[in-house]
Amino acid sequence: MRLNRYTAGVAKLALVTALLTSPVVAQTPPQGQAAGALDPAAQAAPAQAAPASSFQMAEGVVATVNDQIITGFDLRQRMLLLIAMTQVQPTEENLPALQNQALQNLIDEKLQQAELARYEVNVTDEEVQQEIAAMAQEAGTTPDTYLNFLQSGGILPQTLQQRVRVETGWRMLVGGRFRARTRPTRNQIEQAMRQIAEQASRQQYLIGEIYIDAARVGGQQAALDGARQLVAQMIQGAPFQNVARQFSSAPSAVRGGDAGWLVQGSVPPAVQQALDVLQPGQLSNPIPVEGGVYIIYLRDKRDGAATNLVSLRQMMIAADDTATEAQLADASQRLDALKPQLSCDNILQRATSEQGLLGADLGESDVGDLAPQFQQIAREAEIGSVSGPVRTPLGLHLIAVCGRRAGGPQAPTTQQVEGRLWNEQLAALERRYIRDLRADALIEFK
Repeated sequence: MRLNRYTAGVAKLALVTALLTSPVVAQTPPQGQAAGALDPAAQAAPAQAAPASSFQMAEGVVATVNDQIITGFDLRQRMLLLIAMTQVQPTEENLPALQNQALQNLIDEKLQQAELARYEVNVTDEEVQQEIAAMAQEAGTTPDTYLNFLQSGGILPQTLQQRVRVETGWRMLVGGRFRARTRPTRNQIEQAMRQIAEQASRQQYLIGEIYIDAARVGGQQAALDGARQLVAQMIQGAPFQNVARQFSSAPSAVRGGDAGWLVQGSVPPAVQQALDVLQPGQLSNPIPVEGGVYIIYLRDKRDGAATNLVSLRQMMIAADDTATEAQLADASQRLDALKPQLSCDNILQRATSEQGLLGADLGESDVGDLAPQFQQIAREAEIGSVSGPVRTPLGLHLIAVCGRRAGGPQAPTTQQVEGRLWNEQLAALERRYIRDLRADALIEFK
């Protein structure tokens, strides 16, 4: 039985007990950008159940969020769940960071609960069970076995159920409030496609990322210390994706830190320096940047695509080598007069509706395969624009640039780019939402 997503780490919970009498000290990552290689089999490693952890924490109220309380029992339960989800081995050094992360998660959850009540967002028991069933399926087991396994590590079923209920409701609320507002515009999509095409020849990196927000963890030094602990744990076997889901503040956290393919020069300089020396399969040491710390996992890299693809349509007036200067001037004048009225949507219809004009959809072509007269337009013209008259041995042409993308089988489609932009903008609004709730809340620590 494999319990990859949330449960494999339960076997490590008993180590918290041992921590009180015989602390385990995490190894410090080596100096330099590469901390070491990750074991691809770590996520598939079989987990073994462990007896409930018996580490003690003060009972009673540890914090209040407006009029809602967080008890020591709540915090202990959430720490156990965090350890199980991440498979991070608790040590004397990282236990404070685990406690802080668990407490911050509980604070966010209290604020989210209040918003769900305010907007009357209800999550049914059936929806909670469906989410837990999906978790169990991903872990390769049944829901009952899944919950029993967690319970063997001291985690009550209600702890997971409550977390799932709030997370599900929060997704519904954020999506309902903001999704329509975050739909990318046509200009944003076209600009992103142009950037991808322009950067297609650069080195490309498939990365996983973890970003520790200094403001969330108590400052830059705390972020750096926490990142060092996480690196050490991942080198020792904690799955990168699980750690990213629980500790990362980047939008990619919901995808287990998967940031996809990035091009050379599109990341902060300090991160680029790490990418320049990392090899596929290697994990970076912590990378301090303004406002926080990155951990980068280089999954793969490749040379840039050798081709740029462009979609063209044309209107032309035939004029071979025997055409006189006067004929060419007349044809050019006619096309110039038509140009302001044309677009990708109507250029072919207009070409077939007037005598003496020809129209053609040139389809998608590699820019390098086009006639030299068309190449500069194909590379530089705005998407949706129509060129001035272009002379070729066949005649005079107006060229409409209707699409452009990087070539190669790995190049993203327009739909993929739109989806990425949509998710990024939605994630940004969600982060701002929770920051505003925190700023307006009365949060007291006991």
